[in-house]
Amino acid sequence: MRSTRDVIEDHLALRREHDLETDIDRNYADDLVVLSKDGVFHGKDGIRQTAKILRENLPDATYRYELVQVAEDYALLGWTAKAVNGARTRHGADAFVVKDGLIAVQIIHFDVDRPG
Repeated sequence: MRSTRDVIEDHLALRREHDLETDIDRNYADDLVVLSKDGVFHGKDGIRQTAKILRENLPDATYRYELVQVAEDYALLGWTAKAVNGARTRHGADAFVVKDGLIAVQIIHFDVDRPG
C-alpha cells in the first residue's frame, strides 16, 4: 500500500501536469469528503467541482507548493498561485487524511486577491 507521502507526491505531480482525471482515479477514495469555504462536497464528482471552482477563481494559474508536511495519515500543503488575469492566492492551504492509500478527506482554503 502507498504511504501518505507517496499519495500526496503523486497528487502534486499529476496536478502539475494538469491531469485531473488520473489524479482523481489514482489518489482519491470513492467516498471522499471535501470541506471548503464553498461548501461540503462528496466523492470524485465533489473533487471535480472544487477543481472547477479553483479554475474559475484562478484561471490558467501557476502554482507553487511551498509547504508539504506529512505525519502518519495526515498531510498539509501550503501553496500560492498566480492566474493569467492577475488574480492571486498568497496563502492557500490544503489538509488531507489518507486512508488505505487514498485521500479520504481534503480540506481546502484559499482567498483570491483580484487586480484593481
